[in-house]
Amino acid sequence: MRQSTVRCTSGGRGQTPLSEKERGSREEKRPQATERATINMVSVCKMYEEHLKRMNPNSPSITYDISQLFDFIDDLADLSCLVYRTDTQTYQPYNKDWIKEKIYVLLRRQAQQAAK
Repeated sequence: MRQSTVRCTSGGRGQTPLSEKERGSREEKRPQATERATINMVSVCKMYEEHLKRMNPNSPSITYDISQLFDFIDDLADLSCLVYRTDTQTYQPYNKDWIKEKIYVLLRRQAQQAAK
């Protein structure tokens, strides 16, 4: 497999990883890159949901449209996703557009599963 580790970072004072590369574990025990990407995209969604909760502390429930989530992502000073490539032993950076595409695919898949 070419990609084995995904790490998303959200800037501020330096980079804050949303997920860390597992150290010392064997390759076959690591989740696949697509699983890690899904976990990180969920983390980005949760980051937005936490922001909404802080902005609306008295609301019993919070709903949002994907366009609002994408606006939030666009307004972040820095958000990137680093995918570790075992073939080159380097991290491949991906930008906000890549992250938004992955989130769109994730949410579409979740909606399709819910409709079944």
